[in-house]
Amino acid sequence: MDTSVVVALIAGAVSAVGWMVNHVLTDRRDRVRQRTEASLKHVERQLEELYGPMAFLIYEARRTYQDLLDTLKRDYVFIKGKPLPEQELKTWLFWAEKAFLPRNEQIKELLTSKTHLIEGTRFPDSYVAFLDHQNSWSIQHKRWKEEGVEYSWHSKINWPVDFEREVIETFEFLKAKHATLLGKLTQSK
Repeated sequence: MDTSVVVALIAGAVSAVGWMVNHVLTDRRDRVRQRTEASLKHVERQLEELYGPMAFLIYEARRTYQDLLDTLKRDYVFIKGKPLPEQELKTWLFWAEKAFLPRNEQIKELLTSKTHLIEGTRFPDSYVAFLDHQNSWSIQHKRWKEEGVEYSWHSKINWPVDFEREVIETFEFLKAKHATLLGKLTQSK
């Protein structure tokens, strides 16, 4: 066989193998990029539509509650078995109706309408505790407003501190994940 034919065959084979390797690597890189872009889009929706708004509402609630405590000039609102004095009850009801109950309803609406954006494979127990807290308080308060049936002026279920903590931790986790995914996309360009 002629040497030039052998050289041409080898060159052709090397070119074909090179093209195939390049095609496989490019295809793989494109699939990784598409997965990264899809993950980034989902994380952005989680932050924009659920965890960002919930974190904001929780931070706002913390400040509002501290303002209430400052107004009452103490570190608590209720003492078990002891009713609030009339003026303090008025102050509490103002805060409850103008801040706490409406804000809790906003959080509940976010959870209800954006369940597909909740991080993880299950609905966290602390989220259920929050819903129980809000539903218990809300229905008792509505009954008092509409039927005059007095109640303890707060939910039968304490504010779930774990809920607050988990929402903030998940928000921070998603912010970090968002930055990582953006970094991966920037590096792959």
